[in-house]
Amino acid sequence: MRGRLWIAAALAVGLAAPVGAGSSLIRLTDREDLFGWEAVGRIDIGSGSFCTGTLIAPDLVLTAAHCVYDRMNQAVAPEAITFSAGLRDGTFISQSGVAQVAAHPGYVPGYALSAEMIRHDTTLLKLAAPIPSAVAAPFVLAGEGRAGQKVSVVSYGRGREAALSWQRACGVTAAGQGLLALDCDVTFGSSGAPVFTGEHGRARIVSVISSGGTSDGAPIAYGMALPDLVEDLKAQLRREAGPAVATPRRVKVGQGGGASGAKFAKP
Repeated sequence: MRGRLWIAAALAVGLAAPVGAGSSLIRLTDREDLFGWEAVGRIDIGSGSFCTGTLIAPDLVLTAAHCVYDRMNQAVAPEAITFSAGLRDGTFISQSGVAQVAAHPGYVPGYALSAEMIRHDTTLLKLAAPIPSAVAAPFVLAGEGRAGQKVSVVSYGRGREAALSWQRACGVTAAGQGLLALDCDVTFGSSGAPVFTGEHGRARIVSVISSGGTSDGAPIAYGMALPDLVEDLKAQLRREAGPAVATPRRVKVGQGGGASGAKFAKP
């Protein structure tokens, strides 16, 4: 409860605009359903955990920082991480290992979940083998989210880890100080999932899912403002660039393994 109150206080920069109940989840089962969402994929971590991630460049995947730490709060080695773009029922559009990981230094694993941790809960994965834009077109970032903004979320999750689920309509209920609260339906495995706005034509990423739960029986999720964080992470990758340590893996169509665990944080 203390964590929830802390986050609510951090977001209390004005009256939250009512957005309304979010829509139900749509399973993207067929190849036609997945059209346009190929750049969203499942990140398999270690021996059984997974998160959701999104290509923002042919070789860069955006996700949540807590996804790349293990239960002992140690960083997971890049070679233990795989990104499968457009994974559905064992088939992926493309797959690559990871050569480099840049978690935002403002996120400290093991600390109690707080507004400060959510604000910095971002990571960029540099792929060992870039995925061509013709195979999975990367998404670009939108500006900072605002209260009352209509958004959608595409994610994997516990119990629905085999294929992407799309919530077509939910919304930003409060925004400020680098934080967003949303009424979107998320669960374990949704960490790192892109929050999209369609205000500029093709969907653009306004945030990524950090944590979530329920409030008075209604779903609530938290994300962060992205533009400055992503620029910080790109600079971090450039500073720390070295030889790839992961084995490149990329297949246009192939088979993906299962996943038994799902990363998530609940305030």
